[in-house]
Amino acid sequence: MLTVGNKFSNYVRLYSSLSSLIVGVSIPGNVLISPSNPTTNTIQGPNIVIYGEALYYNCYNQDAVCRFNLTSTTVTTVQLPKGTRFNSKGNFCHLDECYLFTDLDLATDESGVWVIYTTNQDFGNLVLSKVEEGEPLRLGQTWHTSVYKQGVTNTFMACGVLYATRYVDKLTEEIYFSFDTTTGEQKFNLGIFIKKMSPNIQALNYSPVDQMLHAYCDALMVSYKVLFEEMY
Repeated sequence: MLTVGNKFSNYVRLYSSLSSLIVGVSIPGNVLISPSNPTTNTIQGPNIVIYGEALYYNCYNQDAVCRFNLTSTTVTTVQLPKGTRFNSKGNFCHLDECYLFTDLDLATDESGVWVIYTTNQDFGNLVLSKVEEGEPLRLGQTWHTSVYKQGVTNTFMACGVLYATRYVDKLTEEIYFSFDTTTGEQKFNLGIFIKKMSPNIQALNYSPVDQMLHAYCDALMVSYKVLFEEMY
């Protein structure tokens, strides 16, 4: 739930099921990260994920990832590399429009949590780091790609592969780029097209639980079944 101009949030709203979400019955309700909004370690931007009973997001006004434990309601952070662009200086974009405060994109797949961002030293190209669980929270291996972040509208992870999308028109989005963290191979012409329910995809994430791609499009939640083809 982003507030203050759809940029920040200091709480998480929980629903017991999808049907509860559809009818708007929030149980157990809101869980506060902080009584103030925005302030240190509250949420900045829409690209947020839940993994292992914790919420991962861009810490407010920082080039860092925050982890909010939904049970203990405590926050831990991990600093991103020097030169990381934040505070809307490294957004996802399409045509002449950018999505505000999308500098950091948190993603999940079968192996855990990832963060996608860019740095000054990478000249705006996508950078991918593994977020390692445990205490303290830390960054694992980092990969550098050759795709310019402001030419991308969103990213997601699946089976250790980074995918990037771009805007085609109001009805269509294209998954056009992939980066395999195992081999380092980059592909720029995937040509996988998504039919959209609304022009803008503010958040996009793959869930290893149901193997579906979940999109948040202009206040609409849309889910797409993902089919994997085994390659030899």
